[in-house]
Amino acid sequence: MTQEQGKKAEQYVSGDNAHQTGHNPDVANTLPYEKTIKVIGYTTLIVAVLLSSFQIWQGITSTISATYFRPVHLCWVLILIFLHYPLIKNRRKKGYLAGRVFDLALCGITLFAGYRMSIFDYNDIDHMLYGLGTVDLVAGSALLVLLLEGCRRTVGWVMVLIAGMFLAYSAFGDLLPGAMATKAYSLQELIQFQIYSANGVFGSALGIAATTVFIFVLFGAFLEVTGAGKFFIDLAFSIAGKYRGGPAKAAVLASAGLGSISGSAIANTVTTGAVTIPMMKKLGYTPEQSAGIEASASTGGQIMPPIMGAGAFVMAQFTGVPYSEIMLASIAPAILYFFCTLLYVHLMACKLNLKAASRTEAVIKVMKDGAHHLIPLVIITVLLMMAYSPLLVGVAGCAAILVTAALRKHSRIGLKKFIEGMKNGALLALPISVACGAAGIIVGVVGQTGIGLQFTQFVMDFSGGYMLVALGLISIVALVLGMGLPVTAAYIVLAVMAVPMLGDFGLPLLTAHLIVFWLSQTSNVTPPIALAAFAGAGVANANPMKSSVEAFKLAGGLFIIPIMMAYTDLLNPEASMLAFTFAIVQTASIIVAIAISIEGYLLRSLSTVERVVAISTVPWVLFNPFGTGFIGVAVVLGLLAVQWKTQDKAVV
Repeated sequence: MTQEQGKKAEQYVSGDNAHQTGHNPDVANTLPYEKTIKVIGYTTLIVAVLLSSFQIWQGITSTISATYFRPVHLCWVLILIFLHYPLIKNRRKKGYLAGRVFDLALCGITLFAGYRMSIFDYNDIDHMLYGLGTVDLVAGSALLVLLLEGCRRTVGWVMVLIAGMFLAYSAFGDLLPGAMATKAYSLQELIQFQIYSANGVFGSALGIAATTVFIFVLFGAFLEVTGAGKFFIDLAFSIAGKYRGGPAKAAVLASAGLGSISGSAIANTVTTGAVTIPMMKKLGYTPEQSAGIEASASTGGQIMPPIMGAGAFVMAQFTGVPYSEIMLASIAPAILYFFCTLLYVHLMACKLNLKAASRTEAVIKVMKDGAHHLIPLVIITVLLMMAYSPLLVGVAGCAAILVTAALRKHSRIGLKKFIEGMKNGALLALPISVACGAAGIIVGVVGQTGIGLQFTQFVMDFSGGYMLVALGLISIVALVLGMGLPVTAAYIVLAVMAVPMLGDFGLPLLTAHLIVFWLSQTSNVTPPIALAAFAGAGVANANPMKSSVEAFKLAGGLFIIPIMMAYTDLLNPEASMLAFTFAIVQTASIIVAIAISIEGYLLRSLSTVERVVAISTVPWVLFNPFGTGFIGVAVVLGLLAVQWKTQDKAVV
């Protein structure tokens, strides 16, 4: 963990935020309500640690059924949100104390709602015949409002507004014209469906967030406090730092390893970027390039096995496909994505004539100091391949990282660090749980009203039956959703709406879900609102919009590879090894052709004719007319051969 992260952890315990004090101890000492802040801070610490303990216990024993466990988890999460994210953040504002009292009142209402959920008899059919009792109706309504408020505090207004629009559609859909109209559902029916069933808020999305995702987020928190995160960064630098543009290539490798563990492309951009971005700038990359490289690499971490982003675990639940199969299917596409990113990084380094890092630590020394940190990842990978439950695998991973850290003195942690890991894991999981709960609202409305079929029909009609056009429309929807939703929530919404339509084009279920999963990642790096790129720009002191353009270029694989998933045998389990290999070659050729066309450089600067030839091979290789796509691949290889013969030897 970096020194800056350590300071943030101390601020969490004290219940304060950095922007309130400006990192000035003298100012902090003069702020009001110091005792109140400390009491709430320690209460937050206790609640967070107890939540992590409860999750581990449930993961091991599975004592509580999903029907009751999910409401308990959500209510616990909401209480922690109201404690940790105050209504009024600035202590100097007049209404701060009243805001804290209001937060505590919300905690009390959440406890009441959670209690009613825990004693509700789901086997009694009276509520199906005669409706909910007044108390249960009030409790359910309150919990729905509390969920949206918790979402507002952690995720933002956009998620709340989208969920609210779907709820409004469910309640007032009869007022809409034509095909958009639907039956209007009463408050009784809405609450009964959304809260007192497994079809809405407490559906599979929240179920995965409350079990597998939480445990793997906790696993990532333990990796941080034990120093494993630093080891992966050091290892990446020792491997790639000695090559041209080494720090940038090391940033890509480090982010690939840490991206899925952190659970957030934005968090990974900030934490890994704090180390990698200054080194890239020092080497000669522009601030915008440095920010774009880190953002694109961090986004790729969400699609890199063995521990992919939270959406992959949701996908396993949605499709019924074991996570091990999803992981295996994702290996080749993930490698191709990082090939794309590394290619752009290398071309940039060549164009700027950048050298390797002046000094890098030997791989042997880095491995000698931290090779034991690899053991938990090996254990997790093996257990997942053996088809063990991802939840139990996550628990085993948490235990493994603590045990292996204890093997070496420099990584051994005490009680204080252990508690810090338990607390940080719970806090990092808060936005994921409430986002999945709110996404459950959307999923519920889609199932209740049938709007998903109407969306599918609209896209099919607009695309004219052309799959490439349909994929373009889905990409646009993914970008719009991703501008305000977390990646996991965007994937859930897209999966419900778009996967049936892709199935109509004849795509297998897993292929359709992986395409949607990849496209849901694009909002992190695509202008005008590229959150990961903007976060990287903040670290690099760069122009946010220019940084997002660089990130968009470097992360081109997020758009290219899903198309190749649809048009080739890249994900077809029934394809022969020859067909699978050719699909990889096709994809790599298109990535190279687009990259050198944009950068105008391969082994030397490309002429205008060479750039035109390169870009013209893309549709040829993609559509493979009459099985002649290999000729387009040969053209790309021919360009490489011509460049090799005519390159400027001084540049290499």
